[in-house]
Amino acid sequence: MSTVRGTFDSALLESEERRALRTAVGDLARRYGRDYFTATVRAGKQTDELWQEAGRLGYLGVNLPEEYGGGGGGLAELSIVLEELGAAGCPLLLMVVSPAICGTVIARFGTEEQKQRWLPGMADGSLRMAFGITEPDAGSNSHRITTTARRDEATGGWLLTGRKVFISGVDTADATLIVGRTEDARTGKLKPCLFIVDRQTPGFEYRQIEMELAAPEKQFQLFLDDVALPAEALVGDEDAGLLQLFAGLNPERVMTAAFSIGMGRYALGKAVEYAGGRQVWGTPIGAHQAIAHPLAQAHIELELARLMMQKAAFLYDAGDDMGAGEAANMAKYAAAEAGAKAVDQAVHTLGGNGLTAEYGLGSLLTASRVGRIAPVSREMILNFVSHHTLGLPKSY
Repeated sequence: MSTVRGTFDSALLESEERRALRTAVGDLARRYGRDYFTATVRAGKQTDELWQEAGRLGYLGVNLPEEYGGGGGGLAELSIVLEELGAAGCPLLLMVVSPAICGTVIARFGTEEQKQRWLPGMADGSLRMAFGITEPDAGSNSHRITTTARRDEATGGWLLTGRKVFISGVDTADATLIVGRTEDARTGKLKPCLFIVDRQTPGFEYRQIEMELAAPEKQFQLFLDDVALPAEALVGDEDAGLLQLFAGLNPERVMTAAFSIGMGRYALGKAVEYAGGRQVWGTPIGAHQAIAHPLAQAHIELELARLMMQKAAFLYDAGDDMGAGEAANMAKYAAAEAGAKAVDQAVHTLGGNGLTAEYGLGSLLTASRVGRIAPVSREMILNFVSHHTLGLPKSY
C-alpha cells in the first residue's frame, strides 16, 4: 500500500470550505429545482440558465487550475457540486463530461495553447466539450477501439476515421474529445490517443439516438470519415498511450457516483416527506417499519457510497492514479446500486403518486439506471475488482 493511500482520513473530506461549497451549490440548485429541470426537458430545451449561472459562480470550474480561470480545487470539490445539483432534482450529466473528463485531461496533458483555448471557457460555462470513447463493437474494451488517426503527410496534421455511439451532448458541445488510435512506429501496434475535434469541423457528422431517458443531454452517434485535423488537435504525447486515457476515466467514474448519489438523495427526500405526512387510518405511513426500514436502508447505502466516492476523489487529487482507479470503480458501483435502490423505494413508497408528473419521481426510474450501465457496466466493475483487487484469474 502506498503512502498516499495509507493517509486517507475521512476527517479531511468535509472541511469548512467544502461544507460552504456544498451549502452554496445546494442553495443555487434549489432556486431552480426539479420543476425547472423537468419543464426544460419536456420542452426539448437545455438547462442553460442553471449551467451558465453555475459557471459564473465558479462551480463548474472548481476543479480546474486557477491560472486558467478555475477554482484550483480538485475532483472532491467538483463531485460536491454535481451531488448537490442532483440532490435538488437537477442532475447535470454534462458535468461528468466537460469539466471532469475533458477539463482534467487538458489541464494535465494539454499544450499551453489548448489550456488557454478551452479551460477558461469550461470554468465559466461559456464552452462545453463532449467525450467520445464508446464504439458499437468495442463496448467497455478500450483495446478494441477501431477509430484510427493517421498522419496527413500533405499538411502535417491528422486524418481521423471511425464511429462512436452514445456520446452525450454533442449538439451543444463546442468540441468533442475523441479517443482514437495511432500506430506505434516502433512496434506497429495501435495505441490510444486523444484529439480535440471542433463541432464545425468538415466531415464530423453526428446523429441523435432516440432514448427513453428524460434528460436535457441528448445521445448521439458520431461518424468520422478521414476528418482532417491540424497537428495541434492532438492532446498530450502521442506515445503516452493509456496514461492519458485513464486520467479521464477515473474522474468519469467518480462523477458518475456523484450523479447517482445526488439523484438518490433527491428521491429519498421526497419519499421521507411523503411518508411523514401521508396518513392511513390516522397514522403516518412512515410509522410502519415496512415503509420506514427500506428508506433507512437506502439512506445508509447512499452515505456509504458517498464515503467511497470521497475516498476515490481524495486519492485522485493526491496523485495516486492506481489507488484512485480501484476506489473510483468501487464508488461508481456502490453509488449506482444505492441510487437506483433509493429511487425505486421512493416510487414504491408513494404508490401511484410515485408515477405522477406532480412528484417527478417516475422519470428517475430510467435515469437512475444510467449509473448502473454507463460509463462501464457493474459487471465490468466486478471483473475489475475480482482481477485487480482479489487477484483472481481472468475468463477473457
